Amino acid sequence: MHDREEIDVFGGLPPLRAVIAQHGLNARKALGQHFLLDLNLTRRIARAAGDLRDATVIEVGPGPGGLTRALLAEGAKSVIAIERDRRCIDALAGLVAVAKGRLTLIEGDAAKIDAATLGTAPRHIVANLPYNVASVLLINWLRAADDFASLTLMFQKEVAERIVAGPGTKTYGRLSVMAGWRCDTRICLNLPARAFTPPPKVDSSVVQLIPRQTNEHPAEWDAMETVVAAAFGQRRKMLRRALRTLPLDPSLLFEETGINPAARAEELSVADFAAMARAFTALRANP
Repeated sequence: MHDREEIDVFGGLPPLRAVIAQHGLNARKALGQHFLLDLNLTRRIARAAGDLRDATVIEVGPGPGGLTRALLAEGAKSVIAIERDRRCIDALAGLVAVAKGRLTLIEGDAAKIDAATLGTAPRHIVANLPYNVASVLLINWLRAADDFASLTLMFQKEVAERIVAGPGTKTYGRLSVMAGWRCDTRICLNLPARAFTPPPKVDSSVVQLIPRQTNEHPAEWDAMETVVAAAFGQRRKMLRRALRTLPLDPSLLFEETGINPAARAEELSVADFAAMARAFTALRANP
């Protein structure tokens, strides 16, 4: 049934498994590749991203093109797919041909490409991210969150849970704070390992991040990242000890913000971290 759906929607293209066989697309562990081939699932992910008919959609790691086909089928005006694996670039040539100008391929490393400059606004990022670079890519995109309408991204389930976690939980950490500072976050879909080819060792989840138009807790990015990384770098220790790695006396931060130096990082809200980041910036500017 899925194969017939693909052929009907994509003008006679071979099904994804045939594309994989034809181009020798054995998934490479070094590239974190796990392909999602079920068109029902990929279309659910594409629909979760919202109305894409007037949008630029940026996809990272399209592989044989399962999610790419779904994005096009759901009416995306323009899909820009970034892929490192030359085999996949070759395998996607047929899809480029039938997409009639709606699909552009970029061969390269997504971590070195400024996604905010691709296509025209509104820009949405929708991707089944390679597990080995997922967190790095997310931090890069959060830094430029104002340039994106949404990010709908697949992660290992445990990473997804960290992204959406709140204060006081075991999974609350650096990703939780940085994502929650810039975006509203939610898990919109859970996928078992068996949904992928080859199956990874863990289940996966799709997280949607919607950047806020107004930042309720303003702070400079570099200061926020520095303070948060230091606080969670030794998360079991009280802040007075964890923050000793900062290039200033942490007691000054507590004096400026009123935050309890005996607290631990997991007890602080996003607002608390932003307050410390602002104090960090001010103290560094006026030592």
